[in-house]
Amino acid sequence: MLTKRIIPCLDIKDGRTVKGTNFVNLRDAGDPVELGAIYAREGADELVFLDITATVDERKTLIELVRKVAHTVNIPFTVGGGISSIADVSALLNAGADKISINSSAVRNPDLVDELAQEFGSQCIVVAIDTRFVNGEHIVHTHGGRRPTELRTLAWAKEIENRGAGEILLTSMDTDGTKAGFAIELTAQISGAANIPVIASGGAGSMAHFVDVFTTGKADAGLAASIFHFKEIEIPALKRFLSQQGIPMRTTA
Repeated sequence: MLTKRIIPCLDIKDGRTVKGTNFVNLRDAGDPVELGAIYAREGADELVFLDITATVDERKTLIELVRKVAHTVNIPFTVGGGISSIADVSALLNAGADKISINSSAVRNPDLVDELAQEFGSQCIVVAIDTRFVNGEHIVHTHGGRRPTELRTLAWAKEIENRGAGEILLTSMDTDGTKAGFAIELTAQISGAANIPVIASGGAGSMAHFVDVFTTGKADAGLAASIFHFKEIEIPALKRFLSQQGIPMRTTA
């Protein structure tokens, strides 16, 4: 059985790590390079860095951050935010990123998923889905969760897989930052329909929540932010706990 992955997420704004609730009310959580190095030492399996207010003007800043992270950490990391072209992806991968994550640009131009997969290989293309429950349906949102689309989440997940995405980063905006647990039913639905790994994000508040998302939710990876940033849960302890629950984990460093 494949091991499950624990992935700290570092949302970046103006070069700093920030964390909010339901995508708003951001507060500072530290230097992203330093935090990434700590998580790598503690046994995180991967890292995700998301420039949550990315614009074209900030692209150079993000590339410099990627270079620093690549020189500092020894585990795979994904970078996202404002990526919209082959040139963007090439620059970030050349700077040292292992994978890139796209969201709004994929919704705006679904062919981009095909183009990136063909150019760089599916293994490094992650498509992030920010979703909210609206009028009885899970609806895809873009622009940092600010804009609802007409896309249904399950249908979009299937489409991006067919277009060549290597992984899905599924974030429930309803549970994000609440620490009340992952969106288990939604995660199970997407995981059951997809033949590519699903990273569950949004709502982790306890070790038991990770058990739920790996078992009932059938996620391949659990992603969290504030519980790691503010030392509410330590990664080595979490991985030991999950192993004790019979969930296959990579051993910590």
